[in-house]
Amino acid sequence: MDAVLVEVTRGSRVESRHAGAAVVIDDAGKTVFAIGDTETPVYPRSAIKALLALPLVETGAADRLGLADAELALACSSHSGEVAHTETAAAMLAKAGRDVSCLECGTHWPRDEAARALAAQGLQPSALHNNCSGKHSGFICLSCDMGVDPAGYVQPEHPVMRAVTAALAETTGTRLDEGNRAVDGCSIPTYAIPLHAMALSFARFGTGSGLSADRATAAARLRRAVAAHPFMVAGTDRFDTRLMTALGDRVFSKTGAEGVYCVALPELGLGIAVKCDDGAGRAAEIVTAALIARFLKPENAEFEAMRRPVMRNWNGITVGEMRAVGALTQAR
Repeated sequence: MDAVLVEVTRGSRVESRHAGAAVVIDDAGKTVFAIGDTETPVYPRSAIKALLALPLVETGAADRLGLADAELALACSSHSGEVAHTETAAAMLAKAGRDVSCLECGTHWPRDEAARALAAQGLQPSALHNNCSGKHSGFICLSCDMGVDPAGYVQPEHPVMRAVTAALAETTGTRLDEGNRAVDGCSIPTYAIPLHAMALSFARFGTGSGLSADRATAAARLRRAVAAHPFMVAGTDRFDTRLMTALGDRVFSKTGAEGVYCVALPELGLGIAVKCDDGAGRAAEIVTAALIARFLKPENAEFEAMRRPVMRNWNGITVGEMRAVGALTQAR
């Protein structure tokens, strides 16, 4: 059974608890920290988008199409649908000679202020506002560079999806087939993968160890792009953007739906994978921050505020906090 990893307090009492699992592995495959069930496969969802972006860079497609760093960062993103995000996705498609009509990710309203701004103008969202439109624009760019019709690129048998699935299988060392395949929110396949395999893949994504020369170079380029444009990976007040703005290229982090998080700590050669049992993203953020604090030990005020956030009500009154507990808080 998984352990309680996060508590949410109100006043002097614990109001909610979140259980889950987490693992930290080095790029040689050694487990340096583990709690909970890290062997049962889980769907990483959007947490592994950077791994899916590797073929776009390692094949030379990104260079041939002239993709900028901001566009490569967006290819790794779960963005908020703000203007800079939608304009960048549209620019990626234009470089491939395509437009929004090619996107097969579906349409949803953007987050928070972006949604209110759109509605205030009497406008409706498009597929560009989908949080996965950057990833999908990258798939379309890769398809066009390959000389393949992008129609149906979300299907497992499409050449683009075969290429990105192969990259995911190779970096995680996991067999990916119909036995562990489901459909993600944006309609591409998602594969159940053990947390330890996800953590190892991010350790190697962070250092290049165990990857081919071209793939290691591609990983480094994606890390640089994200470090230079953390806003593109998430958006205003989002955890990933705040974290990578605060800590720069010392951290590469990516959220996934249903309480999943993956992180690379390149200077330490470590990868982190987190899964909260109840799917709570807020809890996964706290676990992620606790593990970064444990191993990287950053001295940064913004990061400290993220590690143990204060809970306030609508009048701004402090009512409690979220905090990591148990083994997550023990000294190394």
